[in-house]
Amino acid sequence: MKTIKKIILLSAILALAAGTVVLVQNRAAHQEVALEHQPEKTKHAPGIVQFPAGAPQLASIHAEAVQTVSIPAADPVNGRFVFDENATSRVSSPLVGRVISLHVGVGDRVAKGAVLLEIDAPDLAAAEADLAKAKSDELRKKLAWDRSRNLLDNDVIARKEFELADADYQQAQADSRRAALRLRSLNASGHENGRFQLRAPVAGMVVDRQANPGQEVRPDLQNPLFLISDLSRLWVTADVPEKSLANVHVGQTVSLETDAYPDQHFIATVERIGVAVDPLTRRIQVRCSVKNADLRLKPEMFARVSFLADGEHHGLQVHNTSLVVDGIYNWVFVEKSAGVFEKRQVHLVGRGSEHSFVESGLVAGERVVTEGALLLNSEAAADAQ
Repeated sequence: MKTIKKIILLSAILALAAGTVVLVQNRAAHQEVALEHQPEKTKHAPGIVQFPAGAPQLASIHAEAVQTVSIPAADPVNGRFVFDENATSRVSSPLVGRVISLHVGVGDRVAKGAVLLEIDAPDLAAAEADLAKAKSDELRKKLAWDRSRNLLDNDVIARKEFELADADYQQAQADSRRAALRLRSLNASGHENGRFQLRAPVAGMVVDRQANPGQEVRPDLQNPLFLISDLSRLWVTADVPEKSLANVHVGQTVSLETDAYPDQHFIATVERIGVAVDPLTRRIQVRCSVKNADLRLKPEMFARVSFLADGEHHGLQVHNTSLVVDGIYNWVFVEKSAGVFEKRQVHLVGRGSEHSFVESGLVAGERVVTEGALLLNSEAAADAQ
């Protein structure tokens, strides 16, 4: 009985071993078939990675031509677009009154002197009445002065009486000038009958309006009624680290990048450098001016500010995703032809948040891999082994 059990157990072990051998042979056959259909890399020189046409790895690789640009003199910093205060006016009413009509809205372009709104202003009516009264009094005292002068010339009155008439006349002239200047300061002619017209002091675009029909206005309102600015000129303010201040000066050219237009650089010029360093951030504010004729740039937009070096200091701009760091050296992959990539060492002279600047190792117009550099580096390392 024991002998039969041993025979059965031995037969089971032999059957299991035979099944395992068959399974291993089938799997090896499938692997050989897969290897036959897998594209093989062509033998190539060291530092060269090559794939045949249609290789799946090529779908993960993208290359772009490099271009020559001015190398920044300092590390890029964040900035913000603001109104050019030299071309901006915040308009309030100089009189107490009630808004009768509005002539402009947000987004409207206005010329200097254009009417913004009309106000029913009792103070303007009082000022007009004061001017009319002052002119009437001046005319009356002018007639008295003429009579006194005639009587003095004929020795009818004493000089003292003429001097009194002359003083009264001069006082009346002063009152008339005061009343006229009051109306002139309000840009009023004296014939408005209490309807005051608030006018634009500068030409530009209405950026904000805090006035509505029937609203009561007065000079001490917290917010101005209108904000008018020439948006074809903007300022860019940036907080520059103390260590970079030596590389920034008035008149320097600045390159601006925005999230709204990622593929375009805008040129600005440094106008002012702050007079004191912020004790908390250890930064100093720098103000730049930029032309905005097409009005694409908007106040309060953020920008990436790069202060460019003067002279002919240029380099090639590459994406940071193109760089492969190996020890203390930087490498990029250059597309020599379709499916052929060369690993090449480059020397950097500057590095930003998105781009770096190459001084040597590349030629303008060469196509550098921007996506898939790590894949190519692993392939090159595998080939080296």
